[in-house]
Amino acid sequence: MATHKSSKITVALMLMLILNSFASFAQLDTEGVVDESFNPTEMIMHHIGDSHGWHFFGEGEDSFTLPLPVILWTDEGIATFMSSEFHHDVEGEYVVDANGQKFVNYHEKIYVLNEGEELLKYDEEAHAALNANATFDISITKNVASMLLTVVLMFILFIGLANHYKKSKSAPKGFKNILETLVIFVRDEIARPQIGEKKFMKFMPFLLTVFFFIWITNLLGLLPGAANVTGNISVTVALGLFTLAIIIVNGSKDYWQHVFWMPGIPTAVKPILAIVEILGVFIKPIALMIRLFANITAGHIIILSLIGLIFILENAGVAFISVPFAVFITVLELLVAFLQAFIFTLLSALFIGMAVQEHEHH
Repeated sequence: MATHKSSKITVALMLMLILNSFASFAQLDTEGVVDESFNPTEMIMHHIGDSHGWHFFGEGEDSFTLPLPVILWTDEGIATFMSSEFHHDVEGEYVVDANGQKFVNYHEKIYVLNEGEELLKYDEEAHAALNANATFDISITKNVASMLLTVVLMFILFIGLANHYKKSKSAPKGFKNILETLVIFVRDEIARPQIGEKKFMKFMPFLLTVFFFIWITNLLGLLPGAANVTGNISVTVALGLFTLAIIIVNGSKDYWQHVFWMPGIPTAVKPILAIVEILGVFIKPIALMIRLFANITAGHIIILSLIGLIFILENAGVAFISVPFAVFITVLELLVAFLQAFIFTLLSALFIGMAVQEHEHH
């Protein structure tokens, strides 16, 4: 599995390098004039990144974008307005007046202009605004909206399954039967073996929530115009922190003894091993978050890179090669969507099981 992940990330990085190499030639016409009509790196980063509006298709004023609430906390208080107020502006040129202040959106980072300023001045080299201040952004972005959609879908699915068992004890049919099979799979193949017969039910709500949340968001992320939720490091960090919190809160006395002052080990070695064990407590959830983030992001980058080759080479014939490969990777991503949900849940259950189990000392 680790080899598959590494090779996938390597292919993604190689394709990015190839795209940038081709772009340096494709942006020059026969007279040596630079053509900046298509930037593959910018296109890819735009599609895998978060945004304040949910863009589906089209460009500029002709694009179809679902506006989302922008909520900003500044020194003057909270300012709210819809993302459509920016009129698809990404260069910080369109100013929105709200709560007595002027806001600009520069590549999905919203700044408040200093008093008397009318246009954002941005230092590309220092990556800093020269005449504006950053805001504390608590907006409903595309990723947040997608997560809320996932939560709604989960409520609908599980409430429907629960209502079935309230009315009937028979096995459900159709999609509810698939849902029940997955619940039993998480219980019997993940939670019970990793945590143990006595304590696994206590952690089933968390494991089921994590499994279905990751799986559904991964599937939604494959739809056109969808959000790249688990490809956002902030989301995977939050998921990893939940696992870490459960380990810390539910860790048994025996577990912490093995972390800080493990029995049966020479006293001189215990301080060294304690440092390693303490680091291990935090490294485990870090591995969880990076594995999920890297695999999902790599898959999206590969697909976008293959499609981008058509526009970089400006040759429709390339589509006969790149499109089938992109379709193949997309189908593979359907498997990866489930696989990453399974791996994250499995490892979370394993780490929790290690924390709650009791050892027999001789």
